[in-house]
Amino acid sequence: MTEMLTEVAIASLNHFTYCPHRCWRMFCAGEFVENAYTVEGSTLHDRVHTLGEGFREDTWQVRSIWLKSQKYGLVGKADLVESKAGEIYPVEYKRGRKNPWENDALQVCGQALCLEELTGRSIPTGYVYSLQSHQRQDIVLDDKLRRETIATIESVRQMLQTGEMPPALYYTTSCRGCSLYGGCLPQAASKVERYQEIG
Repeated sequence: MTEMLTEVAIASLNHFTYCPHRCWRMFCAGEFVENAYTVEGSTLHDRVHTLGEGFREDTWQVRSIWLKSQKYGLVGKADLVESKAGEIYPVEYKRGRKNPWENDALQVCGQALCLEELTGRSIPTGYVYSLQSHQRQDIVLDDKLRRETIATIESVRQMLQTGEMPPALYYTTSCRGCSLYGGCLPQAASKVERYQEIG
C-alpha cells in the first residue's frame, strides 16, 4: 500500500522561498493579514479567475484550474494553463513588474510537475505574467530548478509535519512588503543579534 504524503500547497513553495517564517505563520498557524500588496494581488487574481476557458486565436486556455500530484503530494490552483501547437504549460499571474523572483519560478515549476503527472507529457517551459507590465517571462524548467522545487516541497512538508517554526532572524528588503511583518519584526531581532555579537 502506497504511503499517503502530507499534502503541500503549491502556493506554499512561493511563500517558503520568500520567507520560511512567513510560510509557517500562514500554513501552520493559519495567520494572514491584508495589506495594500495582498489586496491588489487578490483583486487582480479575481479578475483572472472569472474569465473562464476557451480558445484565444490558436491557443486553448483554461483558468483557475485545480492541479494535484500524487508523486510529490502537491495540490493547488493554476491561474492559467495553455495548450498551443501540442505544447502545454502553466502561466502564473503576478502583480509585480517583469523579472520574477526565484519563489515565483518554484511555484510555476510546482504547477508543471502536477501537469506532467496529470497529462503524461513533458513540460520544458512555464511563464510568469506581470499584471503591471503586461509581459510574460519565460521560466525554463531545467533540472536545477526541478531539484530546487522538489527540495522545497520536502522542506515545507517537514515543516507541516513537525510544526516547528522557522525563526525570523534576519531583516531583508522582502520584509518591507510582507503583510505579516508587524508580528515578527525581524529587523529588531537582527539588531539584537548584532548587539550580542559586539558584546
